[in-house]
Amino acid sequence: MPPRPSARASPTHFLCIPLVTPASRPQLSKSLAAFKADVTSQDSFAVPTDAVRPLGTLHLTLGVMSLPNNEGVDKAIEVLRGLRPREILAGIKPLSSITSLATPSQASNVHGATPPLSLNITLRGLNCMKSGPKADPSKASVLYAPPTYSEGIFQTFCEKIRAAFEEAGVMDKDNRGLLLHATIVNTIYAKGARGKKGSKLTIDATDILDRYDDYVWMEDVPVEKIAICRMGAKKIEGVDDQEYEVEAEIDF
Repeated sequence: MPPRPSARASPTHFLCIPLVTPASRPQLSKSLAAFKADVTSQDSFAVPTDAVRPLGTLHLTLGVMSLPNNEGVDKAIEVLRGLRPREILAGIKPLSSITSLATPSQASNVHGATPPLSLNITLRGLNCMKSGPKADPSKASVLYAPPTYSEGIFQTFCEKIRAAFEEAGVMDKDNRGLLLHATIVNTIYAKGARGKKGSKLTIDATDILDRYDDYVWMEDVPVEKIAICRMGAKKIEGVDDQEYEVEAEIDF
């Protein structure tokens, strides 16, 4: 049966800011390993081990693309390579207020101050992804770490990067807004991830969120790359890790 005209094709690629860099790896490796050892312990929360995402997969998604049979990949790469991240950043007008978790260096970007020439990311805390009208930690399937400066200059920068791909027609416009997040737990990757009658595996993450509410995953790490990656993380030979295949990337 042919697909319905309104049916969306499955995403094949995604635009992202990779989070694992030479500067961030020591911090992320230590924080993620400690988290995994805790929440997967039978004496703690007994979260399925495979539900905790591998270090090499951590990123901030800016948007997804459906480019079947590689149609449109060249155009998407052309858009990426045509970006001028520092010029985009320089053209962003700082907001008059910032989040309470912004660092002092970020706080200097308000009240008419000049935008920074670089962007630094701090991941702090743990949230539950919505699976309906609102998030329900008692029936969670995805837990994520938010950038603490997810509004203001950084948020606007990411939205402008995504807009370039939407305007070029290689990415569908998403009216839901951009939720910047680094996925830490996703039960879809756990063995036996389907419950009774094919229902999605969920966990009660209420106490996990409380314990990791102020947990620092990485702090003050500069953005180094913007990349287009293929969907589906692959195992890295010789190590216990996975990563996404990079289709193309540019330096910040």
